[in-house]
Amino acid sequence: MRVKTKNVQLLEKQDNCIHHMLEIQHFKKTYPTGFQMEIDSLHLAKGIHLIKGENGSGKSTLLKAISGIHEFEGEIILDGVSLKKEPISFRKLVNYSEAEPLFPDFLSLDELIAFVSKTNGADDLQIKSLKEILGIGDYSNNAISTYSSGMLKKAGLILGFLGKPSLIILDEPYTTIDVGSQKRLTELINQQLQNGVSFLLTSHIADFEEFFAYDSVLTIADGNLIQSHE
Repeated sequence: MRVKTKNVQLLEKQDNCIHHMLEIQHFKKTYPTGFQMEIDSLHLAKGIHLIKGENGSGKSTLLKAISGIHEFEGEIILDGVSLKKEPISFRKLVNYSEAEPLFPDFLSLDELIAFVSKTNGADDLQIKSLKEILGIGDYSNNAISTYSSGMLKKAGLILGFLGKPSLIILDEPYTTIDVGSQKRLTELINQQLQNGVSFLLTSHIADFEEFFAYDSVLTIADGNLIQSHE
């Protein structure tokens, strides 16, 4: 299977200059199964962007490549920093929360937070605030093996917000968490947008497009990544 795109440019114009938050050029990812995704050119401005598509369409493949997890052919540039040329600097700019996070069962969330914070530079005040917003409470002291699916999702989400990233990637952020947590997560995302953080989101929730004033909505379907809304 091959997923291709036409050139897609969603740009931010200021003082007669074009500013790109994220640039993808000549992207190609191939799996042994024959699945192949190609993006000739994609440019996104700062802000919040939604990527839609059915399971297996290539959404997670693209997000993991942007976050520096998957190897790929081509070039990805964030805020002028190349993932291929400056991988360490690039990865410090991006936080990623998986759709179905997996962590070592014997660790606690507090231990995971301490580990990630050493890299991302999160302080105690931020950690405390995120725990309150996501409703994590004292569960962070317990081993991951005791977590429900909702608590495991919250663990992935809090790690995704630690530090001061330029871009936060959230894959299916609203699945398995309760309505109250969904509302607080929406408020948290809007708060971070006001602070200049950009977002790439995916979701299968029917009314998810109404949650935010997206700068763009991209759809992976019928072998193409297309701009469906700006």
